[in-house]
Amino acid sequence: MAKQTLLELKNRGSAPQLTMVHVSSAEQAEAAEAAGIDMLCGPFLPQTRTFPAAAPNTMYRFGLKYGQYVSADQCLRAAFDALECGADIIYTAQSLEFVEAMAKQGIAVCGHLGLVPPKASWTGGFRAVGKTADQALTLFQQIKDLENAGAFAVELEVVPDRVADEIARRSSLVTISMGAGTGCDIQYLFSSDILGEAGPRVPRHAKVYRDFKAEYDRLQQERIAAYQEFAQDVQSGAFPGPGNLVRISDAEYAKLMAQLA
Repeated sequence: MAKQTLLELKNRGSAPQLTMVHVSSAEQAEAAEAAGIDMLCGPFLPQTRTFPAAAPNTMYRFGLKYGQYVSADQCLRAAFDALECGADIIYTAQSLEFVEAMAKQGIAVCGHLGLVPPKASWTGGFRAVGKTADQALTLFQQIKDLENAGAFAVELEVVPDRVADEIARRSSLVTISMGAGTGCDIQYLFSSDILGEAGPRVPRHAKVYRDFKAEYDRLQQERIAAYQEFAQDVQSGAFPGPGNLVRISDAEYAKLMAQLA
């Protein structure tokens, strides 16, 4: 799918949901683009700066790590750095002050509401947020606060689907569902869940499509076997063999020995 503009993303209306995948390697980014995934995202770290180049035709959201930036100025500098590295949207779960500072500079900012892992102690731990009317009304107020701060989008994590539906209908923000149902603009999963890399405990909102962990376990056993065979070859004298050696001609070797003598 061709890379969309931010305005196209914001004015999608009743179009079908788009897809977003969290990637942790350039190989995953390249594969996601080849598969037609609409958007990619990941943390903004030194090792991730090259990821957008692996998927140049796909919209990319870089996430600024919660707590890494202790002022709006620091956050703004990091956001500009991320844009230089190919980001289209900047994610932050920090305060409205940080959102507003970026939005004032024309940066498309994505906030995070519902289950926000660094803030989970405020909402009762790692559980759904918005299952009571009071909690849901708090979400609506937080949405309005994000809108007023100039945010472009919001990630809704583990929010009841009917609540998320109402938020999506009543908000000008692009809504991203991470366990918040089908009423949002974008459906979001981690590659580690899609590929079955995360182990036996899969989040309720996720779905596993491949069993990469089993493949990694198989490859680990192959690594062990290869190392064992190498050690055995060394011990038996089978390695290095003639094909692994660099030769000197008999004449040059004789000349060397004469000089050494």
